[in-house]
Amino acid sequence: MSDSLDRSASINLLKQPVVKKLCEVLDKSSNKGWRKLGEIVGNDRRFKVSSDDMEMCSLKVLELEGSPSRTLLRLMGDRGCTTGHLVDYLQTLGNSEVLQGLKPSALQILIQPQSVALISGHNLRLSCHAVGKYPVQYQWFKTKEEVPNGFSSDLVMSPVHLRDAGFYICRVNCGDTFEFSQWAQVDVLNVTVSCGQSYHSLEGRLKLAIQPRSQQLHVGETLQVECGAVGRPIPRYQWHRNGVPVPNATKRKHMIPHSTQDHHGRYRCEISSGTERMWTNEVDVVIATDKVALLIGNLSYQNHPQLKAPMVDVYDLTNLLRQLNFQVVSLLDLTESEMRNAVDEFLLLLHKGVYGTWSLLYYAGHGYENYGNSFMVPVDAPNPYRSANCLCVQSILKLMQEKETGLNVFLLDMCRKRNIHDDSAPNIVLRVTANIVFGYATCQDAEAFELSSSGFTNGVFVKFLKKRLLDDEKITVLLDRVAEDMGQFDATKGKQALEIRSSLSERRALTDPILPGDSVDLAHTRSLQWSKAHELPESMCLNFDCGAQIKLGFAAEFSNVLVMYTHIVKKPEDMSSCRAHVTDFSQDIDVDPKEMNRETPEETGIYLLSSNLPQHCLYTRVSSLQKLRGTFTAMEDESVHWTKSINIGKPLIARLDLNRAVRRNSCLQTCLMAHSPSHSPCQSPGPEHHLQPLQHRPHQTQDYNRLSPQHHCPDVYEHQGAAGGCGETFGDNAGQSRHEPAYGSAGGLSSSPGGLSIPIETSEDIDELQTVFINSLQLQQQ
Repeated sequence: MSDSLDRSASINLLKQPVVKKLCEVLDKSSNKGWRKLGEIVGNDRRFKVSSDDMEMCSLKVLELEGSPSRTLLRLMGDRGCTTGHLVDYLQTLGNSEVLQGLKPSALQILIQPQSVALISGHNLRLSCHAVGKYPVQYQWFKTKEEVPNGFSSDLVMSPVHLRDAGFYICRVNCGDTFEFSQWAQVDVLNVTVSCGQSYHSLEGRLKLAIQPRSQQLHVGETLQVECGAVGRPIPRYQWHRNGVPVPNATKRKHMIPHSTQDHHGRYRCEISSGTERMWTNEVDVVIATDKVALLIGNLSYQNHPQLKAPMVDVYDLTNLLRQLNFQVVSLLDLTESEMRNAVDEFLLLLHKGVYGTWSLLYYAGHGYENYGNSFMVPVDAPNPYRSANCLCVQSILKLMQEKETGLNVFLLDMCRKRNIHDDSAPNIVLRVTANIVFGYATCQDAEAFELSSSGFTNGVFVKFLKKRLLDDEKITVLLDRVAEDMGQFDATKGKQALEIRSSLSERRALTDPILPGDSVDLAHTRSLQWSKAHELPESMCLNFDCGAQIKLGFAAEFSNVLVMYTHIVKKPEDMSSCRAHVTDFSQDIDVDPKEMNRETPEETGIYLLSSNLPQHCLYTRVSSLQKLRGTFTAMEDESVHWTKSINIGKPLIARLDLNRAVRRNSCLQTCLMAHSPSHSPCQSPGPEHHLQPLQHRPHQTQDYNRLSPQHHCPDVYEHQGAAGGCGETFGDNAGQSRHEPAYGSAGGLSSSPGGLSIPIETSEDIDELQTVFINSLQLQQQ
């Protein structure tokens, strides 16, 4: 220790910078900090530091800028502790960094650089001035990088550019010692200065340079509101939403990467600098979410011909509609009760308003039409079926009208032949509204067809619809063009033609943005209802007693089809082989063991999502999640020796309990027609006809395949194309190119990540940056 240190002086006479430096080190050190120092001093009877005193010191951490070390040093000084005593205690403590802080400094920084905000193109000057026993040298840094030619006490940039924004610090060298200045933040604003404005003066009054702007977004998009002021010291920011401060929103640019309805509202920012304070303008941020779509594809019928196309059609339309910012629920193979419950859940997403919800319902599967009313056939419908076994589309429309939605679009990819077994005469009274569009895949009393192909294929309707769906056209114009395209298709010319019915009185396009038509709280509730049906379990890493580590991941192919995959992360060196199998599913889930834990997605029936899954895993496809009643439990198995039971709850659509008995009667009541019992009628053989309607096709195999070059439906692994209600198949034209899906997972919304903001200017960030930076430099010098 230097002789110039007065060992007899009370430690209460130490200079404030010295005390501050001591306390910073003692507060942060765990084993050589203030607690250990208190124990050492407590063993000296002269100063009597008791346990109560130590507890009082520890409570200082609860206070803003409270320091246990400062309290302990002040207590020791009040009891007569001198600088010499403190040096002895610190030598016993063995904390060399604290002892270094007590040495008289051979270097002293007199002028510290100050943070500043200024306009791009102006001049910047940061100053740092120090004195010492020897000549002083300077080196400026931007974060961890040396500033070229930054060897002067003044760092000058003329002019300053946006790329110059960031944190700066100066290292001052004097002989064998060095000191670092304070951090200074430079915020550079990109502002076009209008005539009469001037921001050259950085001292004095705070000057507002950038006002936030109103904006309209869709859920999932990046929300960013920006403002800016110039001045020295650098302005500080606090964003407010609907008059309430937004937690942690203290940056000039307030950014939310994935916006939700929670972020809808009026924003303004409070800007302060020293004793000055000002407010920006208040702007509106609108989060539009209310375009919803329900897509149902029925293909695996229990009592009727199997279809191929609905799976691919629903998958393709799901990804296209999500590009148009629709909230999509995509479901495969629903029973009657499941279809009714799915419609009821779908209705919860709708609300009133001229510019309120736009709803789209797409159905692919078997169907029929009687007396102008269309009926969708569930997979468990008996043979023959009647209206009581099916869902009436016009009844669903009536319920939508009660919600007063802004637009209702129905795309029905099914047959419209008459059902001779159903003589009911429905009496559905619809409102006169100018917001309804029907797109029928075929004309009245005609059949709809699906294509026959050895690979991926769509049905006739979706084959042409998906090429037009993203066009910024009025929906009826878009469907007209699809009809024209279908009319040029030789395979179905004269057999299937698109029919359009519309009551639109103004231009409405699927690409239009939608403004919420009612309160934010109600809109947010509907968004949560949709989100609840699309929650995937989080990926998990499983550690086994044998030393193996397995990753279990999840993806969604449809809203009711879950993909599980396992990957060996770590295998013990003494283990010759290791495989991670998913086994022992919940009894509610019907999974074929032969199609589980396959080495390629295609082997387990995962065709549409296979390109988006990680490689070198074992894959399992779990469908019909709507049947799951309890929580979803599976077993992770490495060989047969180590197992873990994994409960992943109720993923995706399983959370909505569609498999329950029909709880709400809205859809059920409106679908019941006169002369139709509320229960499914008994199956009875109907009269034979040489050309049977759709519901009799299982008994008319020859007629069913009369237009198809194939006499049998291909295996399920020849992946399905688009919907064809009657089950008829056609060979695709050789010259027609097949459009394979090239989209992401149907399990979630995609969003574009926003750009990174500059580092925030809070003291906590600067402290952390300073610690990491100085430690890295010191390590380099050792």
